[in-house]
Amino acid sequence: MESGLTPSQLELPGAAAVERVFREEYGRVVASLVRRFGDIDVAEEAAGEALVAALEKWPVTGVPPNPGGWLTTTAGNRAIDRLRREGQRDAKHQAALMVYDDTPHEPTGPVEDDRLRLLFTCCHPALAVEARIALTLRLLGGLTVAEIAEAFLVPETTMGQRIARAKKKIAAAHVPYRVPEAADLPERLGGVLTVLFLIANEGYLASGEGSPVRAELTDEAIRLARQLRRLLPQEPEVAGLLALLLLLEARREARVRDGQLVPLGEQDRAGWDRTLLAEGHALVRECLATGRPGRFQVLAAVNAVHTDAPSAQDTDWSQVVALYDLLVRFDPSPVVALNRAVAVAELDGPEVALALVERLPLEGYHPWHATRAELLRRLGRSAEAKQAYDAAIAASANSAERAYLSRRRGELV
Repeated sequence: MESGLTPSQLELPGAAAVERVFREEYGRVVASLVRRFGDIDVAEEAAGEALVAALEKWPVTGVPPNPGGWLTTTAGNRAIDRLRREGQRDAKHQAALMVYDDTPHEPTGPVEDDRLRLLFTCCHPALAVEARIALTLRLLGGLTVAEIAEAFLVPETTMGQRIARAKKKIAAAHVPYRVPEAADLPERLGGVLTVLFLIANEGYLASGEGSPVRAELTDEAIRLARQLRRLLPQEPEVAGLLALLLLLEARREARVRDGQLVPLGEQDRAGWDRTLLAEGHALVRECLATGRPGRFQVLAAVNAVHTDAPSAQDTDWSQVVALYDLLVRFDPSPVVALNRAVAVAELDGPEVALALVERLPLEGYHPWHATRAELLRRLGRSAEAKQAYDAAIAASANSAERAYLSRRRGELV
């Protein structure tokens, strides 16, 4: 987190444990504070101050039984103290009415959740799609600006400016802090689904030097997807996203071994969670029955094909390529084209796939370099493969992925 901590504070005994708990609880804390004080900046600053207080106290007293509650209470007190010191409490609340829901906190069925409210606030159509995603990753996912910039393939300064502008736009547009009415849900849904997908992606392949997998992010994405499913049970794209997240989550424990990323084809399929796979496959079949395909439904179907095969050799690659051909209709991005090329390599060989990969404008995207490296390796072009591995290692922000790529490079003669 961007907490403004000094190096000495970060070196305190137990600081790593405090940082881990804070990252796990950040979205819950900020969402609660936004509802209470109606101001995103106040919520973020108070949460940061609560982290500093935890770093000072917890190494001495130990982590409290309810760390999230402790952080929320402490942050709330710090916010009150700050507003009192400034002598502008009433003015602050008036200025923050654009996000403050002044109705009583009464039951609202399946959407009685501060984080879901904040998610829809961040995904208001007044914001550009990129800004919606970035702001939500920051506030709910707890990602740093650097981590979000990595996901968007832009400089950190650019991402910082984008997030700051998004907050100002929320203020200028008087965006309310609440789940929208049913008639307003469709125009928000696409951004919300994309945000949850990116939060899960960061969880499965985390940036930074910490754990290569952040289970708290994958768990939160699934939890919110289930909430959306209850809110919109007839929307196939919601079911598709939930199916996709469940099928990815089923493989989480098999993704890393001995500190190294394990590619899908090398994973121990006996270690996959069969309960999650069954639920995900059932949702995919439900989506197919609706006859209204969309981006996340197709991605879920791709994962269903992979996870239905008893072994990597049994994968129906022709069906995977066909699904990617369909996906291009909904998402004609170079990233989708890259993933399609990986499947094409299994059908038509690495030379055909490499020709597809070479023309993609993804030189700043580390999976592009990693894919080139593997294809060059299969073609026996070891010197070029080594260079591609070096580029992929330098561009990757995940420790397990770097370890895997380094091993693969080291195996080349």
